[in-house]
Amino acid sequence: MTPQEMEARIVRYGDLQPCKTAFIDAHTPGSNQKENFTIIGGGVSESPDQHVHISIPHGFNIGAAGQPPKCRNSLHSHRTAEVFFVLKGRWRFFWGRYGDAGEVTLEEGDIFNIPTGIFRGFENIGTDYGMIMAILGGDDAGGGVIWAPQVIEDAKDHGLILSEKGKLYDGKKGEALPDGVKPMPVLTDQELKTFPEPTTADVVPNYVARYWDLVALADKQPAKVIGENAKLRDKPGFEVDFITQKSAGDTQQRHDNPAVLMPVRGHWKVTWNDGAATLAPGDTMSVPENTDYTVTPSMTGESAIYRAVGTGDPAGLTWKP
Repeated sequence: MTPQEMEARIVRYGDLQPCKTAFIDAHTPGSNQKENFTIIGGGVSESPDQHVHISIPHGFNIGAAGQPPKCRNSLHSHRTAEVFFVLKGRWRFFWGRYGDAGEVTLEEGDIFNIPTGIFRGFENIGTDYGMIMAILGGDDAGGGVIWAPQVIEDAKDHGLILSEKGKLYDGKKGEALPDGVKPMPVLTDQELKTFPEPTTADVVPNYVARYWDLVALADKQPAKVIGENAKLRDKPGFEVDFITQKSAGDTQQRHDNPAVLMPVRGHWKVTWNDGAATLAPGDTMSVPENTDYTVTPSMTGESAIYRAVGTGDPAGLTWKP
């Protein structure tokens, strides 16, 4: 693959195009300043204004959320995996029907494989604009987002309504549901009973990995973060590993499925047969399947990078009560 062809598979942090009306809570006070980024795959945005940077199917999606301090992403659920790592800032994640079943605070580099099938939300509790990177299971990201009833009800008061097929209509733009199109139904009490309410003690030990713990694990070889035999044991349709300067080496890598490289700290050089590229934190690179490549730090100092690789497994459930 030529350098030009590979460059088309790199999304630079400075080139990211946000959507500020991606979801039904985009006008709700407290959530109305968030930015959504769809980097690889279709993502779960409900807005036709969402820009997709790379549409090539990978078996999973890569996205990001950028939010100023005190901005919150409302309670929602997914049918497939949702994994976040903190690129910048300090974030509080919370879950449960009303967001009070459990919570955890994540710092830069920490990663959270949020259990599928529970309501979850998150907010930037830092002092500056923060950003979290997301990996979503499946090429269709599980068919969209399932919102807690209060989120849909609150959105009506601020001009946004979601159709039963998951398309967003913005009353502030003069939009309304077309004739014959019904609004997204609110979950019934019986349906809500099927959503688990795990405690912090249930979730954190099995679904959260701390940056500095991973640095220690990656002392001699890349640390397996998410996968069948990884620190966070799961099979969500992709595997995630963590590479540091000490564990990078210069051995060529090759995968049967596409891989995605996402630096957390430092600059990284990716070399393949026909060229090379340098990545910085916030950049995202898609490496095609069956491509020989190496990934190494391009300078001394602290360096860390996450790598996600599709496995071809179904993007299955992660929460087991």
